[in-house]
Amino acid sequence: MSAATGKKAVLELDGKKIELPIYSGTLGPDVIDVKDVLASGHFTFDPGFMATASCESKITFIDGDKGVLLHRGYPIAQLATQASYLETCYLLLSGELPTAEQKTDFENKVRNHTMVHDQVSRFFNGFRRDAHPMAVMCGVVGALSAFYHNGFDVENVDHREITAVRLVAKIPTLAAWTYKYTIGQPFVYPRNDLSYAENFLYMMFATPADRDYKVNPILAKAMDRIFTLHADHEQNASTSTVRLAGSTGANPYACIAAGIAALWGPAHGGANEAVLKMLDEIGTVENVAPFMEKVKTKEVKLMGFGHRVYKNFDPRAKVMKETCDEVLSALGINDPQLALAMELERIALSDPYFIERKLYPNVDFYSGIILKAIGIPTEMFTVIFALARTVGWISHWLEMHSGPYKIGRPRQLYTGETQRDIKR
Repeated sequence: MSAATGKKAVLELDGKKIELPIYSGTLGPDVIDVKDVLASGHFTFDPGFMATASCESKITFIDGDKGVLLHRGYPIAQLATQASYLETCYLLLSGELPTAEQKTDFENKVRNHTMVHDQVSRFFNGFRRDAHPMAVMCGVVGALSAFYHNGFDVENVDHREITAVRLVAKIPTLAAWTYKYTIGQPFVYPRNDLSYAENFLYMMFATPADRDYKVNPILAKAMDRIFTLHADHEQNASTSTVRLAGSTGANPYACIAAGIAALWGPAHGGANEAVLKMLDEIGTVENVAPFMEKVKTKEVKLMGFGHRVYKNFDPRAKVMKETCDEVLSALGINDPQLALAMELERIALSDPYFIERKLYPNVDFYSGIILKAIGIPTEMFTVIFALARTVGWISHWLEMHSGPYKIGRPRQLYTGETQRDIKR
């Protein structure tokens, strides 16, 4: 629980003083408890909730000014290089990294739930083949609520925990099947002898006729890191959406579908997709320098550089850059678009304009390049993000339901018409 500091903020309204308690977390700025403002007949006004702590959480901490991202206290770079994605999942869900025995047990539980009900496959047929993959994911993930509804009790700890395992296990299957559906190939069923990342890549790129398909271990390692680096990011738009939906007691699969819908937006999860679209618009390496000059005059937007949270550098970007270099070297790719990306990176890291403004390449820049190199189409990028972020969403949902909470109900500053009567 947060601790009272003993300090109080004093707000004067209409000549009356209201004392508002101040609380401290273990990290980050103190927070002012403003709920007593309501008793005075006032609301606080904070568009976008940029200065509002909507909940108390022990899962993830971000210090954007210092470029810090911690999951349960562990720096993201350490998790990405020294732990697997499933170990990170266990950490986010339970609060501690697993022992060897706990790791084996958790991995086995996930493997036992990678399959989905056969009827789920029929839901895909309701979508056009050219539907955006995120539209499909919203639908099929939400449909899981129809298969895990009867007998589900949100107050039951065991029910909540098995739901978390099911989601971590099944989302890769649904994501891979979404890709297969859009290209008209038959679904490939999961293989429980493969690692989490290997299994996903196998379902993405193998075919029923290619039983000997081998997943490149370098690509599997890169994919596992991408999953880890996107696993959680505190109270962002999609996580807040999951918490808000969950506060109503809604089915958890419906809550995750709501998170996927929020993530879809180009201002949130669609950023790595926007990087590749930007590269398409630039066209050739010769056009990079003129493009960057237009960025300086604000004629065009530079995607994949800087971050609205990290004012210094994105702590995930360094690990992602190393992974990017490994993948490109291993595959020996000579892609003109990747050459464009590298020239953009070179200018951004050497030009004083970008250095002074701390417009460094972020995680979206490098992840987009890696996913393209692996062979994943641009429209699937946000689906990969949703796959990775599912564990963060369900961790916050679990945390919320493990203690007292209130249904989310933001207020508003009404600026419409006053009461008026119909006159005829």
